[in-house]
Amino acid sequence: MLGLRTFGSVAAVLLLCGSVQAQTAQPPVPPQNAMKLSEIIARIEQRDQFRYIDEVDWDEEGYYEVTYYTTDKAKVEIRIDPATGEPR
Repeated sequence: MLGLRTFGSVAAVLLLCGSVQAQTAQPPVPPQNAMKLSEIIARIEQRDQFRYIDEVDWDEEGYYEVTYYTTDKAKVEIRIDPATGEPR
């Protein structure tokens, strides 16, 4: 019975350690040379027929995914390079 109790304790400790390690991993972030997000948004707002931005996400592959709508209600999804502010 002692062996089963010890095994259970060891398993619990290993599970907790795995959770802690997963939480300390660095999330993907824009590179050091990235433009400010506010500058990128300002550029998008200058596009023809721009109405409003619906969503901005950072993709792990290294770009911003921006979804916005135009005055004629068209949905536009673009990928923006963080360093240049230009579409990919």
